[in-house]
Amino acid sequence: MKVINQLNSHATQDGDGVNISRVAGFDGKFLDPFLMIDELKSDDHSDFMGGFPPHPHRGIETFTYIIKGGFEHQDQMGNKKAIRAGDVQWMSTGFGVIHSEMPLADAKEGMHGFQIWLNMPSAEKLRAPRYQDTTEHPAPAHKNADGVQLKALAGSWQFAEQSQVSSLQDLAANGMLADVSVPAGKQFTHPPLAQSKVMIYIHTGAINTAQGGPVMAGSLLILEPGSEIAFSSQTGAGVLILAGEPLKQPIAHMGPFVMTTQGELQQAVRDYQAGKFGAF
Repeated sequence: MKVINQLNSHATQDGDGVNISRVAGFDGKFLDPFLMIDELKSDDHSDFMGGFPPHPHRGIETFTYIIKGGFEHQDQMGNKKAIRAGDVQWMSTGFGVIHSEMPLADAKEGMHGFQIWLNMPSAEKLRAPRYQDTTEHPAPAHKNADGVQLKALAGSWQFAEQSQVSSLQDLAANGMLADVSVPAGKQFTHPPLAQSKVMIYIHTGAINTAQGGPVMAGSLLILEPGSEIAFSSQTGAGVLILAGEPLKQPIAHMGPFVMTTQGELQQAVRDYQAGKFGAF
């Protein structure tokens, strides 16, 4: 596995004072087609109790994955779902969505989860929004003889001679995501993926690669296109694999809106203010 860049997450806040760690890529230089990786990881209820009250989006896909705790999602399309540990939620916002994500009352043991933003092709940014989650069709997982597990969060994966096909199959830019758990002293290997942008984010423990280590939690490794994925862990680790095909298009970003031009961005604000996203 050849790592061509390493980015580290930084502490910030979003929503109603929610403390998160973020890797942002709104300049399009490193993460394309992904825009942002937000990780919420805390056992202190005050870090996330404010949640994310109603807010709009246009032009992106939001991908939520919960490892511990949970949120209740609600949107103007009529979706209202409890997203709990192990669940995945995907929302292709298109023309416009207004939604909220508030912590569930039983999330007293803490919270660990992600919201990942994926850019949409310019020609699709104004299509109708779509929503899907895995509450009825859980993300499939397979564990090999060493106890190494791959959970297919989105897309179709082949691991340890087993196919893992997620019910989430239509992400923009051929996006795919998986969560890999590696016990202490074990190694994960996977053949090169078809997508030319492949990244791994360490969310638990630390890993070692052929280029060195340990690489600690909160680090994002960007791989050389066509590289196999191979790493080990002395202490045990949890890792997200993110893959997609770069869109190589301009990015105009302001808050919850991501468009291609400044004119489109200004139109998004006008449309939201005019109530064209619908009533929450």
